[in-house]
Amino acid sequence: MERKQFMLLAVGNSFSEDALYYVHDICAAAGVSCMVVNLYIGGCSLQRHWENVISGEQAYQYQCNGHFDGRMVSLQEALAQEEWDYILMQQASHDSGQWETYEPWLSRLAGYLRQSCPGAELLLHKTWAYELDSTHDAFERYHCSQQEMYKALSQCYEKAAVQLGVRMIPSADVIQAVRREQGFRYEQGEQSLCRDGFHMHMLYGRFLLGALFYAFLTGKDICENPFCPEGADADKIQTIRRNITWNQTS
Repeated sequence: MERKQFMLLAVGNSFSEDALYYVHDICAAAGVSCMVVNLYIGGCSLQRHWENVISGEQAYQYQCNGHFDGRMVSLQEALAQEEWDYILMQQASHDSGQWETYEPWLSRLAGYLRQSCPGAELLLHKTWAYELDSTHDAFERYHCSQQEMYKALSQCYEKAAVQLGVRMIPSADVIQAVRREQGFRYEQGEQSLCRDGFHMHMLYGRFLLGALFYAFLTGKDICENPFCPEGADADKIQTIRRNITWNQTS
C-alpha cells in the first residue's frame, strides 16, 4: 500500500546520515510529505546508543531532512518530540559483522524504543560492506574482503531481524547489486559507490540509499520519480533506479 506521508527517526550515525540525506527531496518530488530525522554521532554503536539511554546525555546532532539544525538533543527528547511512524536502528559499520557486538544492546534498545513509542514501527537498517580497497582500520577484521564483510554483516542483521521480529531495509544488498552493474564496477576502474572507502558517494551512493528508503517506506516506484541529484549522470541514476525496482519486486 502506498503512503503519502510519514515521519521517521533514525537512532544512527554517519551511515544513516548518508541514507537519509536525499529522502525528503525524493519524497517531495512525488508529492509525499515526510519528516526524516537522523540522530547523529559519528561511528555510534548499539552499545553507545544504549549508554545514552541510561545517561540521557544530549549527545546527538539533530539532523532534519538532511541538514543539521544546530541542536544537540538526547534520545529521550527526540522520541518525545513527534509522533513517529518509524524508528530506525543499525549497528556501527565496524561492528556490523560481529554478532557479539549486537547483544544485549540491541534488545535493550529495541525494548526501550517500543515502550517509549508504541505506535512506531521499528526497522533495522542493513548497512553495507566497505569498498574493495578501503583503508578503514576495521576492514582488517574481515581480512580486507568486501565479500567477507558483506556475508558477515548479512548473517548478523538477518539474525537480528528475526530475533526482534522487525522488517529490514536492505541497503547492503542493493549496493552489492549495483556494484556489479556497468558504470559502477569499481574493480574495472568505474565509479565507486563510496567516497572514501566506506561512506557513500555524495551523489550516487546517497541517491541509491534515499531512493531505496523512498520505495521501502512509500511503496512507490522510484522509476516514476523525477528527482535526480544536481550534477549526477542520468544513465548512472537510471541504473540505480532499475536495481531498486528489481529489489522491491523480487
